[in-house]
Amino acid sequence: MGNGARAQQKRERNATAGKTTAKSQTKSNEKAMSIICQVCRQTFLQTTKAPALLEHAENKHKKGLADCFPGVAAA
Repeated sequence: MGNGARAQQKRERNATAGKTTAKSQTKSNEKAMSIICQVCRQTFLQTTKAPALLEHAENKHKKGLADCFPGVAAA
């Protein structure tokens, strides 16, 4: 067996070993979008803090946190 045959075997072995699929977080991130602005219906991740939500409410709607996000307590 020459070096060419070894190289071909190695290429075949590596081609079958590297058949893993990429894991995407897109579906889990969509499920985690549980905070919804009551004015524009934009969704936010459930881990979004009150200051970021307040910024959205003031910049987009000129309203307060309670007007756009009634279930979120100000921190």
